Amino acid sequence: QVELVESGGGLARAGESLRLSCAASEVIAGIHQMAWYFQAPGGDRELVASISGGGTTNYRDSVKGRFTISGDTAKSTVSLQMDNLKVEDTSVYYCYVYSWKYGRGYWGEGTLVTVSP
Repeated sequence: QVELVESGGGLARAGESLRLSCAASEVIAGIHQMAWYFQAPGGDRELVASISGGGTTNYRDSVKGRFTISGDTAKSTVSLQMDNLKVEDTSVYYCYVYSWKYGRGYWGEGTLVTVSP
């Protein structure tokens, strides 16, 4: 059973930076997309940023210009550089990898990011 393990969450002040990383317990073949989602308490899981196997990136409007997603499909790793953090970025962040070969997605267990004023 493949697991995605996240790291890099924690506490930061507004304006500071954090870097989230996610690595699979084994290489996942046929990666179509890698992404980061967040889920605020009581809310739905929402897309923060995604990167396709070909390197095309997509960001939600609220993080454009501040967050940068990068990924390595050969290593099955994905990262999220979070700069100029805002209090409203506080949430649990989940990494996600979708494999076209296996026809399924994989979720990380989540890592908490807390941004104080």
